[in-house]
Amino acid sequence: QWRQSTRRTLRRLREDAQEWLSSLQLWRGDIHLIEELSSPALFWSTGMFGTGILSYFSFLRFLVMLNLVIFLLMFSFVILPIIIAPTLFRDLYVCSVYPSSARRGLVIFHEHITDLLSGGGFLEQTYLFYGYYKVDSIQFPKVTYNLPLAYLLVTVAYLFLSLIWIVKRSATGFKRNLVQDEDRFQSFCNKIFAGWDFCITNENAARLKRSSLLYELKTDLEEERIKRKIAGRTRKEKCRIYVIRLILNIFVIAALAACFYSIYRATVFSQKAQMKKENFIVDLIYEYLPSIVITLANFITPLLFSVIINYEDYSPAFEIRFTLMRCVFMRLTSIGVLLFSLWSQITKCKEEPCVCGYNHVLYSCWETRVGQEMYKLTIFDFIIIAAVTIFVEFPRKLIVNHCDCGLAKWWGQQEFAIPQNVLEIVYGQTICWIGTFYCPLLPAICTIKYFFIFYIKKVSLINNCRPATRPFRASSSNFFFLGVLLIGLTLACLPVAVSVGQIQCSQACGPFVNYTTSWEVLPRTVSQLPTGVRRFLFALSSEAFAVSFFVITCLAMFYVIALAGAHKRVINQLREQLAMVSNQPSDPLALRPNPRHVPAEVAPATTPASPTITLKGCSWHTHLQTPPHMSNQRAWCHNPISRVEHA
Repeated sequence: QWRQSTRRTLRRLREDAQEWLSSLQLWRGDIHLIEELSSPALFWSTGMFGTGILSYFSFLRFLVMLNLVIFLLMFSFVILPIIIAPTLFRDLYVCSVYPSSARRGLVIFHEHITDLLSGGGFLEQTYLFYGYYKVDSIQFPKVTYNLPLAYLLVTVAYLFLSLIWIVKRSATGFKRNLVQDEDRFQSFCNKIFAGWDFCITNENAARLKRSSLLYELKTDLEEERIKRKIAGRTRKEKCRIYVIRLILNIFVIAALAACFYSIYRATVFSQKAQMKKENFIVDLIYEYLPSIVITLANFITPLLFSVIINYEDYSPAFEIRFTLMRCVFMRLTSIGVLLFSLWSQITKCKEEPCVCGYNHVLYSCWETRVGQEMYKLTIFDFIIIAAVTIFVEFPRKLIVNHCDCGLAKWWGQQEFAIPQNVLEIVYGQTICWIGTFYCPLLPAICTIKYFFIFYIKKVSLINNCRPATRPFRASSSNFFFLGVLLIGLTLACLPVAVSVGQIQCSQACGPFVNYTTSWEVLPRTVSQLPTGVRRFLFALSSEAFAVSFFVITCLAMFYVIALAGAHKRVINQLREQLAMVSNQPSDPLALRPNPRHVPAEVAPATTPASPTITLKGCSWHTHLQTPPHMSNQRAWCHNPISRVEHA
């Protein structure tokens, strides 16, 4: 008795603590308001936006918290030790000369604006960028703080933390997607017999729900039609389609190559043009030329992809996924092309080989230059998002509401495009992951940026957007968001790993001035440890341990796969048993219709005729007389095209 009472008390305390912590969540009230806009039962505006909208704003909150944690890591282990006990030193070696770009004398106001937007001038040698941290070690009483080692380990830590956090959050969405995609015919049954929400009381919400169900059924039936069409294709038709797809994909590759080459040329030209100071506007255009070209490419290519995909004869679902993957590739690879363009200039010298290992004449602190480019991409991305909302979305709403011309009606009120909005913030987060190594305060800037984007998107959603005709579900949305974010993290790790392990560090700035590469600090620190610890760490990094660990991991993975296969077979057997039980009228487990859950439009269960559930545009027929109705439904589900009739 005492144990049960103690257990109940502890459970109650744990639930109260969880409720108190949930009340402290960021944007709890705003998320609740958006949840009301996404719920058909509570909806009070123009229609139901869908649970995917709620997932988008929850995803934004997740990125704010992630960037805040990354900033706290950088601040605690890198910035704070410098603030407490700065120990700067200067060398007279030719490679260690780092001329400041700060303006001297009387500075005009617009020059401060240029510096603020570009990260140069008075911002260049501050805590914002890598070049300011020219500290080898910090001497505290009784302890020496190894700043280069801390800088490297924090970089590895924030990337690893991001990976673990994303994988943990995406696991739930993956499980739900796996369950939803497991049985195609079960999907038809769920939509036809259990797709309507009887909590809807608003006429607009009911109209939207009806059109959404109709759209999903049409899409699913189109998928089935295309599958039959593919199965019935002749060899000649297959050859024709494959040739068309090959030509169109070659065109897509050519368009991507043209965009990447434009980014490369714009970056090279911008780096050279920044040496010449002309006037405020021209200098600002030169500074932001790579960002402008990348933004134009990210705007034009999705429109091109959406036109091309119509001629490739894919299924509707695959068209959406394939177009999104092309857009993801374009957005994320453009950052890689920008970095490649910078590194091609950094490692190029008039005299080969380079005296300092890099072009120290033009890039005395090349890490700071890369950090400035990431800083400019972040600022420009935020400016574009805010400008599109203010100067495009709001005027469009006013034109559609107050103009009766045919063009305005054809243009129509905009939808909140979840995939495009997600790609925007994943693009910005990828820049943040890459730029944090070169710009330690960039996570704080991204935290503020996403904070404002949340309210910008919220206001735009409520005032400018209409509900989507095909709303995203929360489960599929979460998995899609985090899947794309995981791709961005993978691509972000590549340039950081190359710069840490391959490119020679600047000898004029940064914490790694005494090392050839940033990674060199790790083996040098390990070599100074006691003999036993050193041997243990070298054993962990040996090939024998790596091979053994790989073999054990593969065996564990094969075991988990075999176990999952066994569970799947058991689930299929149980499902077959349930189907057999439902076909037996005398069995007490047979499912019987509950009159309380029969909708008003459906005739009573005792009527001999098959009732019709009618939603404008569709007529669905089902049997509800006797327990064997489940077998009728199951048979109809196996031939859905012949049983769902378009009115």
